[in-house]
Amino acid sequence: MHPLLPVPGAGLDDSGLDDAGLVAHYAYPEGLTAPYVRVNFVASADGAVTVDGRSGGLGSDGDRRVFGVLRRLADVVLAGAGTVRAEDYRGARLPTLGTDTPPPVAVVTGSADLDPASRLFTDTAVPPIILTLGSAPAARREQLAAAGGDVVVLERLTPDLVLAELGRRGLHRVLCEGGPGLFGQLVAADAVDELCLTVAPLLAGGTAGRISRGPAGGHPRRLELVGVLHEAGVLLLRYHRATPIG
Repeated sequence: MHPLLPVPGAGLDDSGLDDAGLVAHYAYPEGLTAPYVRVNFVASADGAVTVDGRSGGLGSDGDRRVFGVLRRLADVVLAGAGTVRAEDYRGARLPTLGTDTPPPVAVVTGSADLDPASRLFTDTAVPPIILTLGSAPAARREQLAAAGGDVVVLERLTPDLVLAELGRRGLHRVLCEGGPGLFGQLVAADAVDELCLTVAPLLAGGTAGRISRGPAGGHPRRLELVGVLHEAGVLLLRYHRATPIG
């Protein structure tokens, strides 16, 4: 894994960044007192977010390595229910750096339509957090709680309330893994602090969607490119929210 930005120091040899270097490259800001939202996505060079309905077909060894580092830096992994079902999510495997436990997976689902026998519940070291609504069928909510889920009923599943719940739990280093609908809601609410985007050297074609899908009419949010890594033709881009001028 080799850095293009920040410009590598003269002392960096051809071996590139090791895991410690990646941890430093992707470190969250220090002293967070509220949720800081990092979004991580992979897309093909022509903009496809999936191949055959899943993001795994776009992955590479480098992307998977960074994926693992991002999870180990996070307090919580945030995902929409559609992504959890499509990717057959299980719990994070490795502990958050500096702790003894992996980050929980927090799932946003208005209908509580999750399988209590899925790996999200049966293959995890920590209970998933299920963020849902009072309008979701009570029987479903009860089944998810019985399966070990930490079921939380919110008034609305809007970014402000979702992030407030995570913040109340002290989960400030948020890693959002999609899907496009949840990302689009976060963009519309101006709640994205950082985007990590892997560009796979593939032309996928087909009808796959884009990484963000949300309400029309919103203002574009400026980003600053702060990091670029490359490996075997794959680009791993890191953007921060742009600093306001003046």
